[in-house]
Amino acid sequence: MADRRIRKHPILDIPQREQVHFFWNGKKLSGLTGEMISSALFANNIHIFGHHPKDGSPQGLFCANGQCSQCLVIADKIPVKACMTPLRAEMVIESVEGIPELPAEDDPVKPRAVPETDVEVLIIGAGPAGLSAALELGKLGIDTIVIDDKDRIGGKLVLQTHKFFGSVEDSHAGTRGFEIASLLGNALAEFPSVRTWLNTTAVGVFSDGIVGVVTEKTYRKIRPKKLLVATGAREKMLSFPGNTLPGIFGAGAFQTLVNRDLVKTSEKVFIVGGGNVGLIAGYHAIQAGIRVVGLVEALPQVGGYKVHADKLKRLGVPIYTSHTVVAARGEDRVEAITIAELDKEWNIIPGSHKTFQADTVLIAVGLTEVNEFYLKAREWGMDVFVAGDAQEIAEASAAMFTGKIEGLKIAKSLKRYPEAIPREWEEKASILKSKPGAVSPEKPPEQQSGVIPVFHCYQEIACNPCISVCPEHAIRTREDKITGLPYITDLSLCKGCLSCVAVCPGLAITLVDSRKDQDHPTVTLPYEIWRETVEEGQEIEVTDDNGNILGNYPVKKVVSFKKKFPGTLLVQIEMEANKAGKAIGIRVQREEVKPSMVYEEDLPPDEAIVCRCERVTAGEIRQAIRNGVRDMNHLKAINRAGMGACGSKTCRPMIWRLFKEEGIELEQVTDRVDRPLFVEVPLGTFAGVFGGDSDE
Repeated sequence: MADRRIRKHPILDIPQREQVHFFWNGKKLSGLTGEMISSALFANNIHIFGHHPKDGSPQGLFCANGQCSQCLVIADKIPVKACMTPLRAEMVIESVEGIPELPAEDDPVKPRAVPETDVEVLIIGAGPAGLSAALELGKLGIDTIVIDDKDRIGGKLVLQTHKFFGSVEDSHAGTRGFEIASLLGNALAEFPSVRTWLNTTAVGVFSDGIVGVVTEKTYRKIRPKKLLVATGAREKMLSFPGNTLPGIFGAGAFQTLVNRDLVKTSEKVFIVGGGNVGLIAGYHAIQAGIRVVGLVEALPQVGGYKVHADKLKRLGVPIYTSHTVVAARGEDRVEAITIAELDKEWNIIPGSHKTFQADTVLIAVGLTEVNEFYLKAREWGMDVFVAGDAQEIAEASAAMFTGKIEGLKIAKSLKRYPEAIPREWEEKASILKSKPGAVSPEKPPEQQSGVIPVFHCYQEIACNPCISVCPEHAIRTREDKITGLPYITDLSLCKGCLSCVAVCPGLAITLVDSRKDQDHPTVTLPYEIWRETVEEGQEIEVTDDNGNILGNYPVKKVVSFKKKFPGTLLVQIEMEANKAGKAIGIRVQREEVKPSMVYEEDLPPDEAIVCRCERVTAGEIRQAIRNGVRDMNHLKAINRAGMGACGSKTCRPMIWRLFKEEGIELEQVTDRVDRPLFVEVPLGTFAGVFGGDSDE
């Protein structure tokens, strides 16, 4: 097997999978049956999937979610998306070099009848929102079909190895994302009125109320009475020179490869974006044994939860706020990235450039709603609902609640739920969608005897599982709000059970126990990386909240509640009393990667690619705008921007931004006309060549 496979992980089990052989450009390679072609190629250290016919630029993975077409390959003579096509034994795969030729045979095809299904409710998307809605509908016995284009349910939940925030009762707080996916799936299996169609892609919504879907290679029509769109979100892209080099892809693509497909994508990654997606991706990288060189955020502070940023700092990851990416460099794939500091006017400060060697750059600069199905269905007058990120970008805990709410709204519209939707559900959904509050550090308790839980969470976020697990009911939050900071009501109540330390999603609670030695208390630290680095007797570097080293200390004991809190180790050390309340982290990346201050000449920003499919640069689009273009359709006719296979899913937001940068009010710009199909489909699929009784 290739050496890019992840064969051990501190959180994930490594399943036994059947090894198969396939061919890549004539070379025989090994893969795993059923895994996506892109993952099999990455596992064999192949990052270039072809070259663009316009300029010969190398093409590689970007979204790994079927939203773009960067990963196009030829599999058994048919163009396919490598990230959405399962590997089969003896499959012949070729890179795309230039424009693929049409098949030599072009015999007339007799179209076949298209199967049609009537259903009360169709849910597009089996992520946290779609599954939660389906559960409410299933409880009421409502005939429901849930479709999803992946081979398993859970959506982005299956990519998450960290514990979720929120509350234990309402959103499985303290449970890891992939485990929540299993819990929701197991619950849904109890309701026979709900059917789940996997490997099924919704491709269009039509004026007669039909939703067209493709199940593997078979085209089907579904006619629902009610439609729920829970399609999630897609990642945004940035415009900078070198931004399309292989090795530069979305953080979600990285999590898909590392956590779902168990492929080690790289040796050193750099992350662009300090929201929760970027911060969490950095944590996942370290769990997979990948070095995180650094993280850059243009704002003066990270936009994600402080506890997520603190986890990275404590592990040894430098975070550069008020910095931006300037350029990426490399030949066939990214080899280095340059960042620079920004002043208060968002201008680059001369002489502040830093260049880092990295073989992967993760773009995590925000998400945008995948809501085209909802908008089109509403335009056609269908009875359509929307939930999760397709409704509003928020955390998965909020998506679960909006799914529950929309599920009951659908039931009410079918006259199958006569009661009022619980008002507290709406209130909780609003709270779970709320942005992080202000940071207000609190000093640890001054008591120097007994046992004391120390809370290192200083930012108001919707999270309180520590309250639920305390057997003494000694932990509360300020004003009893889920967003309030936690505190212990009476220090004498704490018996040192360690449950609060083990459950905390932010790894932000420690326990200081002075009962045996008041001068050198035992401190328990939460830890989720490699067990072998914290074995008893080993010396570890202990840090404070900001990653500053407090000292080196031998591990006295490692506690693990495998059944109740799997994956979280509780590492115990003895240290000086005056440092005990500050201790929180264990440094893993001990050698910081030093950037080069030598910077080559700035690449012109206009060289950045905006339209990846058609290789249209920012300069070409700016020139068209300066020449008076105010219509996206006109722009497409001039330089093909937005005309590629992805249907402008990636470039459209960046083109809007260029209009704004050129001083054009967006009200003056005519948006492009969307295609009737939102996902690329071979014509043979509509004709029935690949489905039904076909031998293909």
